[in-house]
Amino acid sequence: MISKILVPTDGSKAAQKAARYAVDLAIQLKASIIAVSVIDNRSFIARTVPSEETARHAIEPIEDYLREAAEGYVREIKKICNKKGVRSKIVIKIGHPVEVITKEAERSKGTLIVMGSHGRSALAAVFLGSISYGVIHKDTKVPVLVVRK
Repeated sequence: MISKILVPTDGSKAAQKAARYAVDLAIQLKASIIAVSVIDNRSFIARTVPSEETARHAIEPIEDYLREAAEGYVREIKKICNKKGVRSKIVIKIGHPVEVITKEAERSKGTLIVMGSHGRSALAAVFLGSISYGVIHKDTKVPVLVVRK
């Protein structure tokens, strides 16, 4: 039985669509939502963001900037859950997204992962590093439902 739905998000339109789908599914199944955002530590090329690029117009560590973005993404899902009366929890982690998503699903005893996909082909996914492709092909016991953009 599906009781905990893990919803990874990167703030993209595909992830937002998957989140709405997951919340509607949670309503029907009386399940809860675990909104997950992963800060990909492989993308830390520089340690600061130029001041004109930040919301506060100040130089801040890139990790802080990415954490704020991740918090915004999961808060949007939490807002939808609150509006529709679905229990939810927020998780923000740092690491490789595929690894973190699959480990968090198992750690939190998730019974389904619902995530968005940009609709790239398998070949493009290999070269571009599709997260949904990686989660689907990762050795996990948790089923994955992919919502196409």
